[in-house]
Amino acid sequence: MQLPNISVILPVRNEEKYIAACVESIFAQDYPAEKMEVIFVDGCSEDRTVEILRAMCAEHPQIVVLENPNRTVPYAMNIGIAHSRAEIIVRLDAHAEYPPNYIRLSVETLLTKDCDNAGGVCETRGRGFMGGAIAAMLSTPLGVGNSSFRIANEDKYVDTVPFGCWRRELFDRIGGFDERMTRNQDNELNHRIRKNGGKVYMNHNIKVIYYCRDTIPGIMKMGFQNGTWNVITMVLVPGSMGVRHFVPLAFVLSTLGLLLLTLLTGSWLFGGLLLLEWGAYLLLDVFYAYTIAKEIGWAAFPVEVILYPLFHFAYGFGSLRGITRLPEFLKREKEKRQGQKESKA
Repeated sequence: MQLPNISVILPVRNEEKYIAACVESIFAQDYPAEKMEVIFVDGCSEDRTVEILRAMCAEHPQIVVLENPNRTVPYAMNIGIAHSRAEIIVRLDAHAEYPPNYIRLSVETLLTKDCDNAGGVCETRGRGFMGGAIAAMLSTPLGVGNSSFRIANEDKYVDTVPFGCWRRELFDRIGGFDERMTRNQDNELNHRIRKNGGKVYMNHNIKVIYYCRDTIPGIMKMGFQNGTWNVITMVLVPGSMGVRHFVPLAFVLSTLGLLLLTLLTGSWLFGGLLLLEWGAYLLLDVFYAYTIAKEIGWAAFPVEVILYPLFHFAYGFGSLRGITRLPEFLKREKEKRQGQKESKA
């Protein structure tokens, strides 16, 4: 296959510790370097990220560094796409590692399959004992539900993939990334692709290694933020989020609701339902903690038993926070649109 010219786009911000290794991994790909332009879109880094990138331009003249005054990922992607020159766009992330065939397989899959976005499987890893325990949790169905790109081992059409590889004309046809989406911008874009008759294809041979948070406060913060943005995204873009994204919210609401009804009524019915729900949950919790401990060591067993409910409750309470934030968020978006209309008038 004749490989086309491609534009690799990476949103970055404060990546001083990782950016040099990221650049080297890109140019260690088996894709011809002369057919790549590598666009880093910096979101106002406060460290040496841009300085390091500019220094590496001497060795890798394919590097382009752009500024993103709005800082967030969707703005960065739209800036990168607008400045790109190639017919194929590949998005990467500085916090991940890519096997040497990642870019080539992504492009080949896009060009040989009936799809508008091609991606692969995200293998979650962690650093240190706690990072490894968290990564193991996020690699199980109890941790991530039926998220195909985290647990699948076959090629198939899916609702979303990590990062992505697209023909540039797609963005001319359906528009760029939704700049309202501080998170979930990939879910929104893939929803729009499918809504416009397109397809998203996952090739399980395309691997990306993602390093998760390696502390309990870190993973709880991530869960809380994801839960918040899932609710906002669901309201802004109906249909873009799956049922699995709101299971933690349902779990938290049912737990609090049954507990409150038990205390108010003194009824064994509500108390029994609460015990039944938590009994089933703890059985799953212990089962998956046991399967993980068999693989990575028995010291992980008590950690996993605690990690699952902490993560799920952080996620569920994040969704509750998203519900309370909705009026404020929607008001701000309305004022922003009104300001844009007035500036154009």
